[in-house]
Amino acid sequence: MDIRIHASAAPFSTKNMSIQDTRRSVTYHPNIWGDYFLAYSSNDILAHEEQERQRLKEEVKKLLVAAPDGSLYKLDLIDAIQRLGVGYHFEKEIENSLKYIYETYHESHNKQNNDLRTVALRFRLLRQQGYYVSCDVFNKFKNSQGNFENSLISDVTGLLSLYEAAQFGVHGEEILEEALRFSATHLGSSIHQASNSLYSQVSDALDMPIHKTLTRLGVKKFLSIYQKSGEEMLLNFARLDFNIVQKIHQKELSDITRWWKALEFGKKLPFARDRPVECYFWALSVYFEPQYSLARKILTKVIALTSTIDDIYDVYGTRDELKLFTDAIERWDISAMDQLPSYMKYCYESLLDVYLEAERELGEIGKSYRVQYAIDEMKKLVRAYFEEAKWTYNGYAPTLEEYMKVALVSGAYMMLSTTSLVGMGELVTKEAFDWISSEPLSVRASSIICRLMDDMVGHGFEQKITAVECYIKEKGASKEEAFAVFQTQVMNAWKDINQECLHSTAVPMAVLVRIVNLARFINLLYKDSDAYTNSKTKSKDFITSILIQPVIISK
Repeated sequence: MDIRIHASAAPFSTKNMSIQDTRRSVTYHPNIWGDYFLAYSSNDILAHEEQERQRLKEEVKKLLVAAPDGSLYKLDLIDAIQRLGVGYHFEKEIENSLKYIYETYHESHNKQNNDLRTVALRFRLLRQQGYYVSCDVFNKFKNSQGNFENSLISDVTGLLSLYEAAQFGVHGEEILEEALRFSATHLGSSIHQASNSLYSQVSDALDMPIHKTLTRLGVKKFLSIYQKSGEEMLLNFARLDFNIVQKIHQKELSDITRWWKALEFGKKLPFARDRPVECYFWALSVYFEPQYSLARKILTKVIALTSTIDDIYDVYGTRDELKLFTDAIERWDISAMDQLPSYMKYCYESLLDVYLEAERELGEIGKSYRVQYAIDEMKKLVRAYFEEAKWTYNGYAPTLEEYMKVALVSGAYMMLSTTSLVGMGELVTKEAFDWISSEPLSVRASSIICRLMDDMVGHGFEQKITAVECYIKEKGASKEEAFAVFQTQVMNAWKDINQECLHSTAVPMAVLVRIVNLARFINLLYKDSDAYTNSKTKSKDFITSILIQPVIISK
């Protein structure tokens, strides 16, 4: 993620400087939300709303179960349920349906009425669920020269379905790479000829495909599409569910705001970014479902404190102070606080309190062991922060290999991947923590996406060592050449994530989805600009859309 979305100092010498001289001066804009969300402290869900939601849920379930398995109607219904953000209500029914479709896949594919949209939709839904199906199914849409048929160019809905399916490619699937280029090129060309409704769909997809879209943001966009021709009952259910879940989120954010306000970090550590609402939005992107309330609370608090710690290392702390703080984190004991300067004491004590609170809450269900995994990852992160700080103070320029070894850890996504599982409930086992702590392929891939996207968007603005500068210096390359290399590496990292999600036996899909969601969030956050440090622009719009504005329900 790089929680380190910031402007920091370039390497410099600290010889013969006073402590104040060695502190770096960076001014971040203040918290734009203030006490706004405190107003939602008692945002109760009305009994009649819950009763109506349960009634509609049962009706939608009947509709889903009754739909013929393997039919295009069933595929469209599953797709709509998932994109409307209510798939968590019907996980068993969706899994049963897709399992049947997978087991009868070849039989279905051999039928004559499989147009491009149907084949691509079926392919995407199965891969989303973790089922491997061969990309060879798209060969039927190629001509004798091995190119996609020209007749497909005018099939905008088919191209759109192909484009979305191609996002799920893994390494070595050349036909999906061809499909992505072909569909993106012709969708871009046809965008002005499409109807208003289709224009919006194509434009949104080219900007952010389904695979990389945060569920709650995707719901808002898809509702406007689905209301034109979708099932009225499902539409009403999705609208009501969105608003009820939004009230749950608002109440949680009210509690987070109260917690953060009580810490008084804005006064005690004024040099650090004050972003509690953005941190909650981060956690909400990892899991929005009501049952993950505890997980959201833990993850939000850890993100907020990590952001502060990052600013201590990258903006304010002197070398000697940072050594003391690093040692204190390694000890992880309240007595270690005694050696710290006063501003660090506030942060250190608050950090330990968050993990102690999590340990108490999880102890009630016999899961307190999880917290140690999260603590170990926090120690790794702080060691990486300190290593980078030493580079800065020593004026040392690392090689790209040296940089990436440390920076993949300092990006914090390895720590957040582990921490995201801490409050998730019974489905996460000790084996899952052992797995995620071993830095599996998907976790490393999400860390690469985080690091490289951050370094590219920050190039020319952040006065810090980045992968871009390292590459340019080592290869004698231009900025454009460096960006091209790193964009390819980001694409390959998405393929790594896709690969690990197919037929995973190491952990349940519910665990892997958290890693995917972390990558989705960072992709959104760093697309074109840094939307965490500068949260006045698109972050504000996203938060307003999913945490303030309800869906309008017509009477």
